[in-house]
Amino acid sequence: MGVGASAGGLAALKALLQGVPPQSGLSFVIVQHLDPTRKAMLVELLQGATQMPVREATQDMPVQPDVVYVAPPNRELTFAQGKLQLSAPSQPRGLGLSIDIMLSSLARDSGVCAAGIVLSGMGNDGTLGLQAIKLQGGLTLVQQPETAAFDAMPRSAIAAGAADIVCPPEAMGQRLWDLREVPASGEPSVRDVAALDEVLDLLRQHCGRDLSQYKLSTLNRRVARRLAVHDLADLPAYATFVRHNPQELALLFQEMLIGVTSFFRDPTVWQELLDTVLPVLLTQSAHPGPVRAWVAGCSTGEEAYSLAMAFCEAVAAQPAGQARALQIFASDVNAEAIAVARRGRYPAAAVAELSPERRERFFAPEGHEVVIDKAIREMVLFAQHDVILDPPFTRLDLISCRNLLIYFDARLQRRLLPLFAYSLRPGGALMLGSSETVGSASRLFEPASARSRLFWRSTQSVLGSAIEFPTLKRTPSGPAYPEKTLLNPSLDAPLEALVSQLLLDGFSPPAVLVNAQGDILFISGSTGRYLEPASGKANWNLHVMARPGLRAQLATALRQVFVDGQPVTTPALRLKEDDTQAVVLRIQRVKTATVPQGLALVVFQDQPVTRKRRSAGLLADGASAAELARLQDEVHALRQEMVASAEELQATNEELQATNEELQSANEELTTSKEEAQSMNEELQTLNTELQSKLDDLALAQSDMQNLLNSTDIATLFLDGELNVRRYTEQITRLIHLRPGDIGRPLSDLATTLVYPELEDDARETLRSLHFIEKQVSTQSGQWYQVRIKPYRTLANLIQGVVITLIDITAAKELEARLRGG
Repeated sequence: MGVGASAGGLAALKALLQGVPPQSGLSFVIVQHLDPTRKAMLVELLQGATQMPVREATQDMPVQPDVVYVAPPNRELTFAQGKLQLSAPSQPRGLGLSIDIMLSSLARDSGVCAAGIVLSGMGNDGTLGLQAIKLQGGLTLVQQPETAAFDAMPRSAIAAGAADIVCPPEAMGQRLWDLREVPASGEPSVRDVAALDEVLDLLRQHCGRDLSQYKLSTLNRRVARRLAVHDLADLPAYATFVRHNPQELALLFQEMLIGVTSFFRDPTVWQELLDTVLPVLLTQSAHPGPVRAWVAGCSTGEEAYSLAMAFCEAVAAQPAGQARALQIFASDVNAEAIAVARRGRYPAAAVAELSPERRERFFAPEGHEVVIDKAIREMVLFAQHDVILDPPFTRLDLISCRNLLIYFDARLQRRLLPLFAYSLRPGGALMLGSSETVGSASRLFEPASARSRLFWRSTQSVLGSAIEFPTLKRTPSGPAYPEKTLLNPSLDAPLEALVSQLLLDGFSPPAVLVNAQGDILFISGSTGRYLEPASGKANWNLHVMARPGLRAQLATALRQVFVDGQPVTTPALRLKEDDTQAVVLRIQRVKTATVPQGLALVVFQDQPVTRKRRSAGLLADGASAAELARLQDEVHALRQEMVASAEELQATNEELQATNEELQSANEELTTSKEEAQSMNEELQTLNTELQSKLDDLALAQSDMQNLLNSTDIATLFLDGELNVRRYTEQITRLIHLRPGDIGRPLSDLATTLVYPELEDDARETLRSLHFIEKQVSTQSGQWYQVRIKPYRTLANLIQGVVITLIDITAAKELEARLRGG
């Protein structure tokens, strides 16, 4: 558990630790904003609040269960393979975000097992760290703002949507224990299955994503965590909760996404890719263009960038003149993860395990972060894409799909692997995770390295009818999801349907069914001559896929069909100038009761191009030449006006930019000063809390000592090095006339009933010689006392005065006198 606290956090930390059940198996790593110039007392203060040992973190200290670790002042704490790492602050005092750094590092090191806690404090430190933990599927807890001495940090985390649980600190320990004790899912009951189906259906309607083909164990495990977070009894109760709280669906969807990734994860696999696969793709590819790769399920982008770096290293190892470009399509269903990947900024701890050569070559340090080199970022195109629902990328040389298939059921795996084979060029490479295999698609792939799960796309096998493309259906609130469709007639289907299917397959012209936006919903026949997938993000849209010779007429005709509702037939269109075949587009609107908004059927009919048609086309071209020249003149004039306006706008923009830079500079100075002041204020608050705690301890110790001295019934007088009164017990007031106002008065000024004129001289002799002096003296009333004078030694063995004790021995003296007289 990573715990972050600042001003007012000591009381919250104590309450948190006091609420943790004994022998819980939990470990806590605490980062608090502390004054770097003073020795911290946090370890001692927290040790009194828990039975768990509290230790100050040191370099490479392993994290053990039932132990509390405290980050030392003026050090940033991170995690690496379950061990604590300490480093000097990367930012000046007041500007660092030590809690964010610690929590983000924990997210990367522990993934779904990470838990982050943010307690009382000013500012917003901790918010980004909690978001990183949520992105990895971990658990986040935030102190209830009403219970915090300073509520800025808790409120910032809650406003950012980074809190799974909001509660008082004393309740966090039990909540963590309850979540730790979530039972493993057994065989679900009928009610549970029905409730899970309802939840998945609501999720599909809300997010537009179909998770029904995820493994049941994965679904049950993720839903069980949400049950524990909301303290719900069972799946039917959770289904009811989701039905009345739609915002929970977005949280559940994020919970389902797996974001565990890192740079060059599994180094042996990457080394084998460098040695075995990339040299072949660079030197033996049959096409001259760039190497095209697809990283499916890229999460926050580390794997896609790792592939780009590995490619650069492979190119550097090739002879001069064999260099080729690389184009990587990196996709993930999680829009938040894609946004992180596009920024290309990561905590410095994310690259700690990389070699110094790679860190220096591919990363630029910026504070406590690193930025991916621009050349690497330009190789990667990130896009939100669902591998289950959306059309695949095509004409690829390499696909990396590591540790994604393991979360899908066997049926979905059997559908996706042929799609990967379809996307790859013959001889292309497929990289899977260490627990994944090609399974039933083994005829489509040949092992390049079975140990590292690297495969070649077979050049011999034929895909045939093995590919099952998803047919797309749109929900009112989300993107497409697949609808189960019978693509081929079954053997026991009626003969009429069988004949109709054969005629459709063998004799009907190619056609596509589209909606008003041009999205393709169904394809009949071979449309490869008229449509082709576009480079870049996969796009199943007719306007994008249509070949250049068809696009203009197709767009106009399709728009006319939806406006007028009447069928449209275009003139014969040539795909190329020297093409001997033309194509006629016949577009007809389709409107059914189930789809009232209407669809359109686009039919492609080939026609030969006759000499007469070619001549007519040339005449038409000549007639439009004059009109084209006129339009070009108008465009030229408009372009000149646009350039003049742009120059004026640029001049104004430069003035505004200069003013904005001045304002920004002043704002940055103010922000820096504010953050420094805020940091010092937090440190003072923390120090004040620690000092108050020490004062309470000191007051208690003084009370204990006073009660101890009074209980001994011994008259005691404490003098300082100048023989001034420092402290005394109540019993000595019967022998030396002392009042509370006499503290600090010299011994020589005090009146006494003791017949002991050399008292002051003996006290000075003790100070000088450090020898113990003991005498028996009487009082004016005839009582006898044993006087002992000793040096006053501090814990550091320094002499700072004397201690005089007087013990009443009158009874002993009287007994001695009687014995002598007898």
